[in-house]
Amino acid sequence: MSESIDFYDFERLLDKAYEELPENVKSHKSRFEVPPAVVTIAGNRTIIENFVDIAEAMNRDPSHLLKFILREVATAGTLEGRRVILQGRFTPYLIANKLKKYLKEYVICPVCGSPDTKIIKRDRFYFLKCEACGAETPIQHL
Repeated sequence: MSESIDFYDFERLLDKAYEELPENVKSHKSRFEVPPAVVTIAGNRTIIENFVDIAEAMNRDPSHLLKFILREVATAGTLEGRRVILQGRFTPYLIANKLKKYLKEYVICPVCGSPDTKIIKRDRFYFLKCEACGAETPIQHL
């Protein structure tokens, strides 16, 4: 009971599936990299100099990322230009860990591991929608 597989048909189907992928997934040639946070402590304030660059690398709204950071470190802060000023002294290590947590919860697809995701709202719920595999994962609203 052996069935023969038509590999030419498989190749044609594979090509068709590839054509259906979004352009940003097709052209994804380099590794996903988020620039390390440039953290400066000035008095009783912590400044993340390249905050907007980090948010843009993650393809997220800087205000969403800021809201997450402020909740995680339980402080007040403001977005000024391309940097963020946090009230209090926070180590670069702590800031890096909070950014990794944000990546895991709000950027990286838990199904396929792709960073090509977006946050969508349906009714009262928020989902992480992967543009690579199409998975939708519920996420906590900030």
